[in-house]
Amino acid sequence: MNRSIHRLCTITAAIALMPILGVTTSHASPPIKTYDITINNLTSGQPLTPPVVATHRRPVKVFEVGKAASFEVKEIAENGNVMPLADALKANKHVFASKVAAPSGSDPVPILHDGGTLNFQISASPPAKYLSFVSMLICTNDGFTGLDAKRLPKKVGNSVTVYTDAYDAGTEFNTEDFANMVPPCQGLVKIMSDDAGTGTSDLELAEGGVITHHAGILGGNDLVPEVHGWTTDEPVAKVVITRIK
Repeated sequence: MNRSIHRLCTITAAIALMPILGVTTSHASPPIKTYDITINNLTSGQPLTPPVVATHRRPVKVFEVGKAASFEVKEIAENGNVMPLADALKANKHVFASKVAAPSGSDPVPILHDGGTLNFQISASPPAKYLSFVSMLICTNDGFTGLDAKRLPKKVGNSVTVYTDAYDAGTEFNTEDFANMVPPCQGLVKIMSDDAGTGTSDLELAEGGVITHHAGILGGNDLVPEVHGWTTDEPVAKVVITRIK
């Protein structure tokens, strides 16, 4: 046999035997990290809906000041309807984990005012290095708070604390009328009203604006600044993110 051909056959045979000899390659999966999240409502009269929260890669943009709100954000800000955003995040290829956050073993409930808190856990794995969430300010026409792409802490035991502002989705005029707000508002702030409220959008109130910082409760209708308002140059929620695993 020609020496070159013999050498080629030997190499080919060695390659064919590699799996038998245990010569394999593997790619280790990125580690799954766990984060503990605590959201503290800092207002005295603005209950928050359960937040829709996600860990994700950078391409996800849940909301942006100065830009029009998405349909999903509009539904939360106007109607407290969390499912459109929850479904959209679940289907997004850049999202690692998403949920409508609630205490372990319970149904989603509002984060009440006067220091009410919500604690939950969520996971992430590189390249999902960011956290976002959206939560409605229930006693508003289209107010919400949230985070857009906050960098998660890197090491176990590390924490980051961030304070979130109140935003106006720019999708509904601020009538401050109970009749134009989600029904839980009156009951949650213990105010009697004959207006049943609504969980659907009113096209006659559509604003067609962009997301801005909320001007606060001005009064003149059902909402009372001293009851439902907040200091507009201060945050409405405190968020503590701790990597625990």
